[in-house]
Amino acid sequence: MDEKGNIELLNIIEVMEDALDAALRIPLSNGKCVVDAERFQELLSDMRLNLPTELKQAKNLLNDRKNILYIARKEAEDTVKLAEERAKKILDQDELVRQAQARANEIVTQAQMQAREIKKATNEFVEQRLTEVENNLVKNLNEVRDTKKALRPGKAAN
Repeated sequence: MDEKGNIELLNIIEVMEDALDAALRIPLSNGKCVVDAERFQELLSDMRLNLPTELKQAKNLLNDRKNILYIARKEAEDTVKLAEERAKKILDQDELVRQAQARANEIVTQAQMQAREIKKATNEFVEQRLTEVENNLVKNLNEVRDTKKALRPGKAAN
């Protein structure tokens, strides 16, 4: 996320804080107050528009992972189905039946191994990318907190 986006988020947060500070307090309600819900919805929408791209990337990575797993499963199923079809065609022949069953089992085993390897590689890839996204989000959050802290003394002086 760029610095402009950080500043925009901080501005929105400050507007929300100011609105809460200025909100009409409801007597005997344990600190509850009345706010302009439509204005807060607008501010929340603005915040969503200024969220870090890392969040969108994380969502895309998860979708990619699901797609890769689906494709791997589908390929494994297709391979198994193909092996089964081939085995059925050969069932009438004695010697060929044993060979076909052995080959079908081999293909199934290979397909299952490939599916496990693809799933493992996909999980490692997604975990690595999610860790990177998490690190970026933590960094951005710390920047927002630091900037917010830096703004507070200036706000209190006014």
